[in-house]
Amino acid sequence: MIRDDIKSALVTAMKGGDKQTTATIRLIQSAIKNRDIEARTAGAPADDDALVVEVLQKMVKQRRESIDMYEKGNRPELAAAEAAEVTVIERFLPPQMDETQTAAAIQTIKTELGASGMKDMGRVMAELKARHAAQLDMSKASAAVKAALA
Repeated sequence: MIRDDIKSALVTAMKGGDKQTTATIRLIQSAIKNRDIEARTAGAPADDDALVVEVLQKMVKQRRESIDMYEKGNRPELAAAEAAEVTVIERFLPPQMDETQTAAAIQTIKTELGASGMKDMGRVMAELKARHAAQLDMSKASAAVKAALA
């Protein structure tokens, strides 16, 4: 389980004296704990790893947005700190699909559903998310689906 990997990485980072990694992993654990609390009131995903992956993907997305903002604001030191956090967080995510794998997955789903135009985008996106949410950045996948259906 990903939670176990995160816990063991925290212990390793603490023993190694790596303060940056320790702080980032503690942020990860805090975000997961917050999501667990939210899940008590809402329906929790059946798969615990799916919940953790969802939290990690959200954290990466937030940090990438911050990096863009810091670079536009001419704050390279803050952008570098965010990039370091992204590197630590991505260690716990499953391997991401590259563009050719994404295109192949979209084409397979498009063929299976008989999707022919933009009116089918919602169905294709829903199926893509159901099958490959952990391995894809859905915002990038959206652009790829649009291109495939256009």
